[in-house]
Amino acid sequence: MNVKKSLFTIYVGLILVLIILGIGIGVFEHTKAKRKTQDVAEVEVEEQEKDIRDSLAVKTEDIIKGDSQGVIKDGTAEQREAPEIQNPFVVTPKKDIEKPITLDEDVTEEEEPEEDKTATDEENADAAGAGESDGEADKADADASKDDTLNAEAPVQNDNANEASDGNEGEKPPKDDDIAMGAQARTDEPEILEFVDAYQEQYQVEINPDIRKHDYILDCFKENGRYIKYEGDKSYRYRLGIDVSHHDGEIDFDAVKESGIDFVIIRVGYRGYGEEGHLREDNNYRQYIEAAQDAGLDVGVYIFSQAINTDEAKEEAQLVLDAIEDYDIDLPVVYDPESVLDANARTDYVSAEQFTENTLAFCKMIEDAGYKPMIYCNMLWEAYKLDLSQLMDYPIWYADYEEKPQTPYYFSYWQYSNTGKVPGISGMVDLDIQLIPAD
Repeated sequence: MNVKKSLFTIYVGLILVLIILGIGIGVFEHTKAKRKTQDVAEVEVEEQEKDIRDSLAVKTEDIIKGDSQGVIKDGTAEQREAPEIQNPFVVTPKKDIEKPITLDEDVTEEEEPEEDKTATDEENADAAGAGESDGEADKADADASKDDTLNAEAPVQNDNANEASDGNEGEKPPKDDDIAMGAQARTDEPEILEFVDAYQEQYQVEINPDIRKHDYILDCFKENGRYIKYEGDKSYRYRLGIDVSHHDGEIDFDAVKESGIDFVIIRVGYRGYGEEGHLREDNNYRQYIEAAQDAGLDVGVYIFSQAINTDEAKEEAQLVLDAIEDYDIDLPVVYDPESVLDANARTDYVSAEQFTENTLAFCKMIEDAGYKPMIYCNMLWEAYKLDLSQLMDYPIWYADYEEKPQTPYYFSYWQYSNTGKVPGISGMVDLDIQLIPAD
């Protein structure tokens, strides 16, 4: 009897243990499922927030470049033997970046890539914009249209209007002075420049009224054989030139001179666009200077800059001064600051303010040494990367590979092509024209 009782007790105990265990497992699974549901919800919220952040994010480099839809770059970005590829300083929409552009580089095992000025030169196709020869006529038509619009908008005061105003003192006809002030306000609106880059991407920028404007007659820029000439404006005379670096190889400067070229601007050095930013002399600058001067060509020089601060800009100026101390330099010493196309460069995040400070530091040091400094730039640099109001003491070497120069601002030299053919040079070369006041 006692045995049966004991077995029954054990049986009941096992039943109770199983019941309790089942309840515990059920509670655990329920809690686990609930927690999983919460985790999924949290992940979904986090992903939504991330998507929102991504949609609103603008890259720092885009802010610096003044463009939230594209990546502004420039530099020696084309293969010089592929004339169909322009490589000016350009803003390329991200969606359109399809074809990789090969950079001209100097690379050794221990040296970083170097940006060629020729492309530098090429860079400035960005500012390109043809058809400005019709600009004055278009502007005249626009002004006439604006006058007609103003006349159409101006209320006419007559006796009926006065009678109506007598009946309603709250509505008075406009006075002549009010109309005149309204017209004046409309004519004081900022003038907008439209221009295109090498990819025919269009831009609009407000023209600075305080910067000196050029008074060249755009129709006077005419093709004449292999070069562009400036004829028909008695206010200016012109001279033709080229600019070169060691990438142009062996040059017969006598043949260059005989073809009608008057001057050459030679690269004396460059700073690599890698992180270290090493400064180097151009391999051929001494040979070029001596041969060009022996051929009777006037000589100027430039340096391809990748300075990120004023100390580096001064270092670049010192390299130039050391390189030319043994030569008589006829033309300006040019500061050529650039961005690099289709490659990461140490200057990618340099601000417009810093670029301007670097330019001023370089030019002052060159000027203090007794030389004439000059600044190389294109329309995008003039619009977004340099404060021209601080640089008006220095001449501009303007680069633009369209039919006519697009800049409204004054320039002394125009680099109008990076695919020129000149006797004495086997490949393509940059072509320039200097404009000199007739008096």
